[in-house]
Amino acid sequence: MREKKPRAGRRRGKATATAVEAAAPSPTLRILDAVLLTVGIVLGAGIFKAPSLVAAQLGSEQALMLAWLLGGVASLIGALCYAELASTWPHPGGDYHYLHRALGQGPAFLFAWARLTVIPTGSIALLAFVFGDYATQLAPLGPYSSSVYAAAVVVGLTAMNVAGVRQGTRTQNVLTALEVLGVGAIIVAGLLLAPAPSAPPPPASGSPMAAWGLALVFVLLTYGGWNEVATLSAEVKGSRRNLAWALLVSIGVVTALYLLVNWAYLRGLGLAGMAGSSAVAADLAQRALGSGGAQALCVLVAVSALTSANATVITGARTHYAFGRDSTLFQGLGRWHARANTPAQALLVQGTLALALVGLGTVTRQGFQTMVEYTAPVFWLFFLLTGVSLLVLRRREPRTPRPFRVPLYPLTPLLFIGTCAYVLYSSLAYAGIGALAGMVVLGTGAVLLFAERMRRGRSSRRTARDSRSISLQQPKEAT
Repeated sequence: MREKKPRAGRRRGKATATAVEAAAPSPTLRILDAVLLTVGIVLGAGIFKAPSLVAAQLGSEQALMLAWLLGGVASLIGALCYAELASTWPHPGGDYHYLHRALGQGPAFLFAWARLTVIPTGSIALLAFVFGDYATQLAPLGPYSSSVYAAAVVVGLTAMNVAGVRQGTRTQNVLTALEVLGVGAIIVAGLLLAPAPSAPPPPASGSPMAAWGLALVFVLLTYGGWNEVATLSAEVKGSRRNLAWALLVSIGVVTALYLLVNWAYLRGLGLAGMAGSSAVAADLAQRALGSGGAQALCVLVAVSALTSANATVITGARTHYAFGRDSTLFQGLGRWHARANTPAQALLVQGTLALALVGLGTVTRQGFQTMVEYTAPVFWLFFLLTGVSLLVLRRREPRTPRPFRVPLYPLTPLLFIGTCAYVLYSSLAYAGIGALAGMVVLGTGAVLLFAERMRRGRSSRRTARDSRSISLQQPKEAT
């Protein structure tokens, strides 16, 4: 009996290894987790920066509020499209899976490459720097304080999410609750202030069309990120319609908060005060709460940046995992850790790339607007293609059961595609060199796509040769 134990141990070891290799996402998240995760992604540090940039472009308070309302409506239209896709084809790849299913390997591969190099990794690094900048105001750590904090955020959040999905989502829920409470405090502070003295509106910069285009780039950037919850579609408990409701509720909550925040800014500072402010929330806190308000705001912005960074770490790695499952060049990303229920390899690679961008940011430190230039055109290009994917899949797979259907089809997806095309054009027309850099990085993905196809071709030919060899050998063995 003693001699059999090692063999049993080996069998258990093989079974465990097989289980880990065959592991896949399982439904462990509640609808509340999905809502809080989405709100946490969207309600990020952008709301403390973008309103002053939008106010500088638009010449009236009514136009400002209309821009933020339009941003919410555009996000709701997009969320309706994603609700159909995510509820019909739940998959950790999210956009990647829809693009692959509708448009083929090429667009999906380029999207996955953009996710790996431009979109979530850049967002994680940017948000980590925002955290570092504000944490330094409270506890400086020397000349590279912001970079030290940023690196610590990337390492800490990656390690926590590698440890397990529940650790990541529980932390996310707490951070999101703190973030919403903090934004609520700013709303109350602004609305309790006496209206700011009227001042002449800032002069409009450029043509009205260009001003509105640029304003909507910043508005929709601030609303951006709600689509990330599609990567969790295979992990939400209950009916597939739950994810659709999570998306719609989240967009409604964020839109209401953004309108209230901008109303508070207008009441406390006025349009001219907003346009001339480099830190609009800090100026409002200073006026409402005095010098102590500035420190309180540092904590608020740091928490907001940390919340969005953690949510982006969680969702970004899911796309990398799905990419690895389909790719021969990046197959190492497609491993799911059964015990922790996380894409551990994808998380580690994503964290490494984000850490490298933190190192690059330590040297360049181009700031918020440069990251908009770098990410926005690539982001809106693939948003547009995902809208096209919905139309393609409706036509190609009409009999597939759809737990949620986009209302007013095809008008709703066409409106979404038109919005994406407009913002893509605006971001390219405005961004210039930054946009060119993002598109060059995307272009390198075309080279890798060629290598991927060559490798797949060699693998297919090798498999075919092996099959023919086996078939030729079988008669001889029988003889």
